Amino acid sequence: MNTAQQLFKGSLSTIILKLLSEQDKMYGYEITKKVKTLTNDEMQLTEGALYPALHKLEADGLVTASIEMVDNRKRKYYALSKNGKKETQYKLQEVHQFIAQMQQLLQLKPQM
Repeated sequence: MNTAQQLFKGSLSTIILKLLSEQDKMYGYEITKKVKTLTNDEMQLTEGALYPALHKLEADGLVTASIEMVDNRKRKYYALSKNGKKETQYKLQEVHQFIAQMQQLLQLKPQM
């Protein structure tokens, strides 16, 4: 696993929360497709990574799940809970702060 993939995996819950904040609800495969599209096929979210993250978010009360019938098949949709909406804002703020700090650090010139 390369560094970008490791960073991606470490940010998975934040990514899921952000995607759900932009939609009323999404199902698993829809989330994986969206990540693939947004990253121009650079990052792929596997079911093996997605569903444990969704289940943890659900257990933590940040995401709710509902089952709907679509084309005579059951489909499980995920949506942000009230706490999930608050947590999304907090997580996004954390990410922005981290990026700003990294930019500061990487722009430093070594002293002689």
